[in-house]
Amino acid sequence: MTCRRTRPREVVALLVVWCAVALGLAPEAVAAPRQEPAPGVAYRSFETTAAHGRVRVHLLSVDLRHAGVEVDLLHPGVVAARAPLSRLADASGAVAGINGDFFHMSETQHPGVEATGAPVGPAVAGGRELKAAVPRGQRFGPALPTGTGTREVLGVGTDRRARMDRLVLDGAVDAPQGSFPLGGLNQYALPVGSVGAYTADWGDASRKRAVCGTDTDRAAPCSTETYEVTVRGDRVVAVSDAPGRGPVARDTEVLVGREAGARRLRALAVGDRVKVRHRLVAEDSRVPYRFAVGGHPLLRDGTPLSGLDRVTPAVRTAAGITDGGRGLLLMALDGSPGLRSGMTLAEVAELLAREGAHDGFGLDGGGSSTLVARAAGETSVTVRNHPSGGIERPVPNGVGVFSRR
Repeated sequence: MTCRRTRPREVVALLVVWCAVALGLAPEAVAAPRQEPAPGVAYRSFETTAAHGRVRVHLLSVDLRHAGVEVDLLHPGVVAARAPLSRLADASGAVAGINGDFFHMSETQHPGVEATGAPVGPAVAGGRELKAAVPRGQRFGPALPTGTGTREVLGVGTDRRARMDRLVLDGAVDAPQGSFPLGGLNQYALPVGSVGAYTADWGDASRKRAVCGTDTDRAAPCSTETYEVTVRGDRVVAVSDAPGRGPVARDTEVLVGREAGARRLRALAVGDRVKVRHRLVAEDSRVPYRFAVGGHPLLRDGTPLSGLDRVTPAVRTAAGITDGGRGLLLMALDGSPGLRSGMTLAEVAELLAREGAHDGFGLDGGGSSTLVARAAGETSVTVRNHPSGGIERPVPNGVGVFSRR
């Protein structure tokens, strides 16, 4: 029997299923036709069986060797903000993408403190370093695999190769009393005893949450010893006993200190000359990153990481690196009723390996899991999976695929 694709796209999808049944193919082999949102970018979906039931997988394959194909961070313009992934993709001209990092989505332990919506890990967009990672005990998301932390990223360097790495904050404040290290950059939580810097990239959200919790306990009380210093043009222009809120001007940096960090800042006075320096340093690669998003590793050199959850299924989003960093797989599970039984983290790692990934990276799941892609001839994306909450959840960032033709 021969199945020929001689009809419109909607009819072809039905013919594929009918042909598969007639040929006696297993249900896992029944998949929707492969589509190309752009040259070098392919989308397909298929059903498979996991330990807890059937799931539908939505998968983007990205060829970074293809001229014009780029990957970059989708975000609302500032760190402490969220928007639906489809809106972020269309606003930036992306042809496809998935949601990104876990984020500060709720705040019930600290009365009067609001959730910022800021992501957990480091973020780099277009070569611009937006933020560093919060302490491990302040993160949101599933238990981390053995030997990993909040500084883990999936990124693409200026060499156009994708890789997993760790981005560490290297920063300092040079003040009249001497230099001291910077402990944070545009983060919703600062390490105990540290000073963090907030720039225009943070947004207008309150900085009060930055001094709540500890490095090991997100629910610990807010610090009672805090201080804030505003620096403009390398001069202190304002001081305050408590973290404030509101947008930060482009030529300004706000320093927030807690405990020992607050005591360091109290030594500064209006008019003092202060220089703030910060950058994100890759622990493994010496190649500068054009794009990076936070999450956690799942797969290294084709082997799932030890300590991955093999019990708890959920709707998941993940990425895989193929062909020595020359290719990316971007995956989201479907959250529609009947197919939302989900996969464990270990199953996701194994799926990525079967699809050809040698390294794999976990991103935010559950109601955040979203994959978007353009149809041929369209100028806006369509949500291809069914978000488990019924509608798109606003997210702080995502992995965007671009065709610069």
